[in-house]
Amino acid sequence: MEQKYTYTDAFNELQTIVKEIENGTTNIDELAEKIKRASDLIEVCRTKLTTTEDEVNQLLQKIAPAQDADPDYPS
Repeated sequence: MEQKYTYTDAFNELQTIVKEIENGTTNIDELAEKIKRASDLIEVCRTKLTTTEDEVNQLLQKIAPAQDADPDYPS
């Protein structure tokens, strides 16, 4: 079963992996696994960002007609 991550959890874990690789604390035996994990986390973050962007755009489209229809709508 796939574990559900928040964007923040995935991003924080990704940062940890990057720091370990940059600092040289990851040995060669773990490197491929860390890179695979980082790739998975990047996909989680990308998906969450895209989904959030779509939701925000939908909400903004719902608001736009209200602005056009009501001249007293605060801008």
